[in-house]
Amino acid sequence: MSRDFAKKSRAPARRHSTSTGQTPGWLFFVAGVVFGAFAASLYFIKNPANTPETKELPKAKVEENKTPKPRFDFYKLLQESETIVPASETMAEEKPAQEQGKEEYILQVGSFPKGEDADKLRAQLILINLDARIEKVEIRKGEIWHRVVVGPFNTQAELSTARSQLVNNQYNALVLKRAKTK
Repeated sequence: MSRDFAKKSRAPARRHSTSTGQTPGWLFFVAGVVFGAFAASLYFIKNPANTPETKELPKAKVEENKTPKPRFDFYKLLQESETIVPASETMAEEKPAQEQGKEEYILQVGSFPKGEDADKLRAQLILINLDARIEKVEIRKGEIWHRVVVGPFNTQAELSTARSQLVNNQYNALVLKRAKTK
């Protein structure tokens, strides 16, 4: 038996219809969430005192710092103990021969509270061929500073040579004049 496929009777296509009058449940859920968020934002805008961010926390007791502020007397002490000598000053023109022998010039390159730091700088100065030493100085009771000094120099020429050598190696130094220590 043969079959004629050209005259095939087909069943009518079924359509799924949403027009049955029922609204899907997820639509109600989304609408409720949007409406709830809107209502909550309006409530918090009108009543900001009820939000957790604006509630006042109990204030902790503020303790006053009863330690005295540090006094920096270093600047006063330095001004009292140093004499800055101009670079163009010559020792021979200013003082007679008797007074020249009583004073010496030194270059202070650094001052440190720790001896290790002073020793490091002293080693660096020795490497650039300068005669450096460390002097311990008591500023106040029990407070010891370690000064790194180069010298002493008896003539202005020696002082200028050492000073220019320090400047060439990027070291700043103070020129100090003091009585000779023997």
